[in-house]
Amino acid sequence: MTTPVSPYARILFIGPGLSRGASAERLRQRVEALMGEAHVHDSEQDLQPFWLALDESPRPLLVVDLEPRADAAHRDWLREQIAERTDGASVFVVCTAMEDAWLDGLAALLECPELHTACSDVPAVPAQHAWSHIPPHAQRLLLCNGPRCTRKGALGLWKTLRQRLKAAGKLECEGGVHITRSQCQFPCDLGPTASLYPAGEWFRVRDEAELIRLVDERLVAGRAVPELRIDKG
Repeated sequence: MTTPVSPYARILFIGPGLSRGASAERLRQRVEALMGEAHVHDSEQDLQPFWLALDESPRPLLVVDLEPRADAAHRDWLREQIAERTDGASVFVVCTAMEDAWLDGLAALLECPELHTACSDVPAVPAQHAWSHIPPHAQRLLLCNGPRCTRKGALGLWKTLRQRLKAAGKLECEGGVHITRSQCQFPCDLGPTASLYPAGEWFRVRDEAELIRLVDERLVAGRAVPELRIDKG
């Protein structure tokens, strides 16, 4: 495969779960096919190797952040963190959630520097911002992102969970649901698993259809879904 034209001397990828799972392996294979080498870092692991790679990488450098919850505030936060450790002007950032369809457009993304933001002249982080407060909510759902649930597709389910709740007007709002990715919750053989509080209910969501049912029926409509329960409640 032809290596894409890129203005960067090196490209670093960072995001949750990139050290494990089928999606992470597909990303690594695609990057190696495009560029001959892959510099991939898991944001849920020790970040020291990422910061070291940031310091040691030749310039100009692109950081591709695959955090599924990234927005403009997250991008500016990351730019600020990078600017504190580098000269900033020769390091650029682009944020995008990883998915199979996105992988097909990876080469085009890398060839479009107009989509990349320099880590210089970063706007000051406001004194009050979304992550400085506990988000309003009535319930909290923890979706397991432990190693076995991740290998069973939990990362993809996380994106569907967030999108479905947001579309229903129930994501982190008054009377809504605060969602969190957790480490291993058990029982792994029934995963991916999710637990709901304060009700103390545990569910298995083995695929997108079961997750959608959990959101639509239990979290939005407030109806019981005993077929998805794995606890004794």
